[in-house]
Amino acid sequence: MKQYLKKLEEQIHTRPDVQAFCDYGGASYTFADVASAIELYHIFFAAAGIRKGQKIALCAGSSARWAIAFFAVNTYGAVIVPILPNFTPEGISQLTNHSDSILLITEPDIWKKMDPAATPALKGVISAKADNLLWGTEKVKSAWNSRKKLFAELYPEGLDPQSVEYDLDNPMDLAIINYTSGTSGDPKGVMLTYNAMSDIVEYCQQHISSEPDRIVSNLPLAHMYGLGIEFVYPCCTGYTIYFLGRVPSPSLLLEAIKTVKPSLFITVPLIIEKLYGSLIAPQLKTRSAKALTSVPGLRLAFYNSLGKQIMQELGGRLKMIIVGGAPLSFQVESNLHKLGIPCVVGYGMTEACPLICFESPDGYVAGSCGKPIHKVRITSPDPERIPGEIQTKGPNLFIGYYKNPQADLDSRTYDGWFRTGDLGIMDEDGNVFIRGRIKALILSASGQNIYPEEVEQVISRNEHVQECLVLSKNGKIVALVYPTPASAETLTSEEAHSTMAESIKNLANEALPQFSQIASVEIVDVPFERTAKGSIKRHLYQ
Repeated sequence: MKQYLKKLEEQIHTRPDVQAFCDYGGASYTFADVASAIELYHIFFAAAGIRKGQKIALCAGSSARWAIAFFAVNTYGAVIVPILPNFTPEGISQLTNHSDSILLITEPDIWKKMDPAATPALKGVISAKADNLLWGTEKVKSAWNSRKKLFAELYPEGLDPQSVEYDLDNPMDLAIINYTSGTSGDPKGVMLTYNAMSDIVEYCQQHISSEPDRIVSNLPLAHMYGLGIEFVYPCCTGYTIYFLGRVPSPSLLLEAIKTVKPSLFITVPLIIEKLYGSLIAPQLKTRSAKALTSVPGLRLAFYNSLGKQIMQELGGRLKMIIVGGAPLSFQVESNLHKLGIPCVVGYGMTEACPLICFESPDGYVAGSCGKPIHKVRITSPDPERIPGEIQTKGPNLFIGYYKNPQADLDSRTYDGWFRTGDLGIMDEDGNVFIRGRIKALILSASGQNIYPEEVEQVISRNEHVQECLVLSKNGKIVALVYPTPASAETLTSEEAHSTMAESIKNLANEALPQFSQIASVEIVDVPFERTAKGSIKRHLYQ
């Protein structure tokens, strides 16, 4: 198996003048530009005394500069720590600090809201928006200010792309720490090696495409799904990646897809369902559509005709739409298949870098999440009919949780299989079907992991809250709150109930990332039922 950074090297050698990273409607960088920008970072890192294996956090919106910064750290041999920019400033500080990061690459607006005292290990903060240093020690400042001069001395005629060579003798070294949980409790930093990422890139090249093309990036790059499948794999395959750089509305995404004409579209259910609602659903609801689909002899012709029209609306070159991160609506998936749109749903977790199951459109079974990319077993006496825990093994798996050995122990079986915490079945052909979660983890429609316990910790800080329970109801985050005795005495009217519920919700949401915001709070009159060991019987309230 060829290491993924070797594949990046090859793209720089063979396609130096081809665009690699483009901000949609903005700046663009060829593979040669990327190589020079990476080298400039390397010169700075060396002058600043950064050593291989040290951690560098990257917290910013998706962009070409984000992509360059990622590979600059990754190719230097330092450990990159991607952090979602929509965490609270306190959360970003906590993860930066927990990861032992000594540099932070972020946006000026994010850094302004952070408390420097909360990240004492930091030696420098670099802007992800422009070519400047936001803060640094004297050594870091000196290294930053001298980097361009040192580059010019080393490469008086510019960097020759053919001379680029990265350290590839590090397959089992730590490459990435990606945090799966939020910003309270014990953070779970998933440790991924160069070998794990190489395995996923190799698999995608064999089962998706190994030919250079174009792709529109709409997923958060700090999330492993977007990072691995929509960024690292396409880049190392020679794709030109167009970064939207903001939350994609259906109109913006359609415009970008029509303009870029990608062959591959990777997304989450929330996005595909919005596109479906704006582009396809209205055409299926017309009077003529209902009439045509009611006649057996005309139904197939109608679906074929509409499907071809939709594919043209999607740029005319799409060979595959991959959906992951959360379940896709059955109605949406069913209608996409009727129209002949090549949409598949995959399955994975950050700990698997992130793929566990996948299948190409030719072999995909609707309702499944594909077939295992490596080893998968279902812990059930009858795996084809009775759901059991999905467990997996393979070279793509993580090597542990950073500074959290107990979580690592809890995630493995005695014989070395990774416990996903998901329930599923597997048919005789190897197709895996997800049947639910073992634990209380909530997956938002955008594919984000929401840990109810973390949201509950935030809510419980409120003076009115005795105990609370966070659930997902109809796709929305709902908090059930049992008030303190003193607060309960004030609830003498429906208006008082409503006012307290709204106050609890608003205060909690101020401290929560956007993707785990509470939609509503319900005040309950009796305490929650608990197990013998004191845990709330969560399943009773689903």
